[in-house]
Amino acid sequence: MSSTGLSPSQPRQAQPSSAGQSASVAGPVDSAPSANSVEHVDSAQPVNLGQPARLLIRHILFGLAAVFVAAVVGVLVGPVAIAPHRGITELFNLLPLVDFDSGLSTIQSAIIAEIRAPRMVLGLLVGGMLAMSGAVFQGALRNPLADSYLLGVAAGAGVGATLAIISESGDGSGALDVVPLAAFAGALLAVTSAFVLGSVFRTPESGLTLILAGIAVASFFTAVQTYIQMREVESLRSIYSWLLGRLSTAGWGEVTLVAPYALACGLVMLVLSGPLDVLAVGDEEAASLGVHPRRIRVAALSVASLAAAAAVAVSGLIGFVGLVVPHAVRLVFGVSNRVVVPLSLLFGAAFLALMDVIARTANSPAELPIGVVTAFLGAPFFLYILHRHGRNVSA
Repeated sequence: MSSTGLSPSQPRQAQPSSAGQSASVAGPVDSAPSANSVEHVDSAQPVNLGQPARLLIRHILFGLAAVFVAAVVGVLVGPVAIAPHRGITELFNLLPLVDFDSGLSTIQSAIIAEIRAPRMVLGLLVGGMLAMSGAVFQGALRNPLADSYLLGVAAGAGVGATLAIISESGDGSGALDVVPLAAFAGALLAVTSAFVLGSVFRTPESGLTLILAGIAVASFFTAVQTYIQMREVESLRSIYSWLLGRLSTAGWGEVTLVAPYALACGLVMLVLSGPLDVLAVGDEEAASLGVHPRRIRVAALSVASLAAAAAVAVSGLIGFVGLVVPHAVRLVFGVSNRVVVPLSLLFGAAFLALMDVIARTANSPAELPIGVVTAFLGAPFFLYILHRHGRNVSA
């Protein structure tokens, strides 16, 4: 029996039969997935393994344009008005060996260089990692409703951050602040626990076992966090402020903290996008082509979880990015993981940077938690995904 998450009674579809074939949907998967979400079927949609590279290049250029627009909007929009051409010039001045005269005052230049630009770059990094890891989870597990929080990343990070906050060790900002470091450690502990449990109780359906282990770990860490919050009522405001997501920065500290993880994990996920396409035809068929399905799946899920853990450590829990962006990319550009994974990186970065602009301006001078903004937009899109897959299954 292969490790695809199929139940023993379900027949395998060795090859996709038509361009309109789609996966059936089991249930939503989020930071605390339900048991229904594990009953996923082989959602391998037809993958054009010979897709022309020129199409991918053109799409990547489109994604880079989206990132540039999001970066410009993130730098220009705010309480202090800045002329667009001067703001763009100052934005280029942040690049090495570039020194143009933007015409901005010293205060305006400092606002861009030390406040808006670090926050914009942090949003790009976090959004790109969450969306990319969500695409990898969906490809590795062949579950269209999987996301980067599936193996307990969110729950573990929540416990780590909560313990740091109640100990009054930091406020969650700064590269060496205890809160993001504790959140990162908690996320890694949860993911490691899920992998260990999945290995100990390994069954022929190893993909299903890993998901069940993730559910058990996430439930345990969620219970621990709830207990702590009940005991530390005076810290609830600070805890919920972190849990609802934020991109508050104190200079470039958070960016330098998360950038190495983004670079390393991003490169590995890009390399794995090709093997994930091979897994889409089924584990037995992939093995006959020289691919080791279990090794590829474990490697992909491990790297994607590490990327999500690093993102959550500096931003808190921001939902729906790893679910909405990959699906939007598939709707527009096709289902090949070699296309979806890199484009999820670009469009996820642009998406979260723009959502952050809405979060800090919609209720100005107060600021909305960015997780609330992404949920407002992500929930309707999630319902659309359910409707679309349900219609395809019944067709």
